[in-house]
Amino acid sequence: MPDRPEPALATPFRINPELDLAAIRRAYETEGRVRIYGLLADGAVQLHEHLTARRDWIYLINNGPDVLEIDPAERARLGKRRWAALEQEAHLRVRDAFQYRYQALRVPTPEEMAALDDPLTDFARFMQSPEMLDFLRAATGHEALSFTDGQATAYGAGDFLTGHDDDVEGKDRLAAYVFGLTPYWRLEYGGLLLFHGAHDRTAAGNVPRFNTLDLFSVPQQHSVSLVTPAAPHRRFAVTGWLRSGSR
Repeated sequence: MPDRPEPALATPFRINPELDLAAIRRAYETEGRVRIYGLLADGAVQLHEHLTARRDWIYLINNGPDVLEIDPAERARLGKRRWAALEQEAHLRVRDAFQYRYQALRVPTPEEMAALDDPLTDFARFMQSPEMLDFLRAATGHEALSFTDGQATAYGAGDFLTGHDDDVEGKDRLAAYVFGLTPYWRLEYGGLLLFHGAHDRTAAGNVPRFNTLDLFSVPQQHSVSLVTPAAPHRRFAVTGWLRSGSR
């Protein structure tokens, strides 16, 4: 019986044909990371508009051994005083532990995609397409890449992600990716993707931008700096990993 064809994408994602793959590959092999500007020729605007319109973002807060997942309804029930206490507790834990606070939308699994039709689902399908997987293999040299996963993220004022390296046993992560969807952003707003130097004594940072793809090898210590109250809007991205093996 022939394989069932993949559904056509309602959102017209298309890789920019003018990208210099050879230069991208050289940068990745030399530095262990690369930023690709203007990744998509089509589709980035539609995806950004979809993410800004969504009202079902879940707040994720690392709370020691547990992760708090706070949906909009729960956030409203907490009230200002309890929410302020959660914020303060999260910031205090940064002093001596891994910690994060940001909003997320889970990217659908392949099994769930068949029943969904929206730009985020279309982007998840696009990330699994032969075109995109071939592009990622060519950009990184990771020939063992078999699939990607991820989530949409939004960082607003006070959100952050402290240092970590994404190396989780059994996940078979070859590299991480951050597809940036943030228009107009100044360095001073925070929310920088930081790559840590030896012993955390130095860092190199990438400012949020629109239609950019950051690729970096795993393991590699990195973080997202605190977004300041000066930010005029949230820092949007789709983030995840290039993985080998099976799901």
